[in-house]
Amino acid sequence: MKLMIKAPAKINLTLDVLHKRPDGYHEVEMIMTTVDLADRLELESLEKDEIRIISHNRFVPDDNRNLAYQAAKLLKERYGIKKGVAIQIDKIIPVAAGLAGGSSDAAAALKGLNELWHLGLSLDELAEIGAEIGSDVSFCVYGGTALATGRGEKIQHLPAPPNCWVVLAKPTIGVSTGEVYKNLKLDRMKHPDTKAMIEAIRENDYDKMCRNVGNVLETVTLNAHPEVALIKEQMIRFGAEAVLMSGSGPTVFGLIRHDSRMHRVYNCLRGFCEQVYAVRMLGDGNPVD
Repeated sequence: MKLMIKAPAKINLTLDVLHKRPDGYHEVEMIMTTVDLADRLELESLEKDEIRIISHNRFVPDDNRNLAYQAAKLLKERYGIKKGVAIQIDKIIPVAAGLAGGSSDAAAALKGLNELWHLGLSLDELAEIGAEIGSDVSFCVYGGTALATGRGEKIQHLPAPPNCWVVLAKPTIGVSTGEVYKNLKLDRMKHPDTKAMIEAIRENDYDKMCRNVGNVLETVTLNAHPEVALIKEQMIRFGAEAVLMSGSGPTVFGLIRHDSRMHRVYNCLRGFCEQVYAVRMLGDGNPVD
């Protein structure tokens, strides 16, 4: 049996870090939403008891470093599954980009294997399992738009944000999330107004949403990587209505309401940045196929 499933990217409309926790993680408060840029996973049941990761992207590990592999291993061990699975990942989301590509692959693997192996688990149960794999996996299981707290695993669902274009631009560098958090100075941050962003989403107020984007991790990544700061400056100059780095970076996104301006921003960025995408927010949840 084969199953196809999409694994959409996410962006952070806000990302705030409150303090470091006793367990070594940081307490975060962030609003995330999925966008229509997605990896595609093909899951095929195998009689041989093994997990096989297949990808033509040399940056995608095919062993236990891969989060989709970890998802399959966790389900096999927890529910005594003696069959194997081949997971082919058609990688569209840039790697190490701040767009939760690996986490979304893991979430898609959990949902797909739940169906393939007839486990009958609810989304809430899958999200709980996902939290053991990585901080963003729980959110990616649900998709849509949500406030994530704790270390990112506590999810409060929100309505779809005001409809607009999202232009994504990733410079040719990767950023280590661990390194960014390690260099974060908690006493030198301007915290985003998470409450105002939630109000903007609930009121479907595009201008208010644009005014309240914010990401405290920019203080680290922009200083370490001037090319990220340059993309931000260019997006603003070309006319994006709100510009922010997603996650720990290095991808920068711009929110744009009208088609003509979106095309202008997209085309201008293509002049000096190789990986540029114009996508829509998915709003409410993830498509399965």
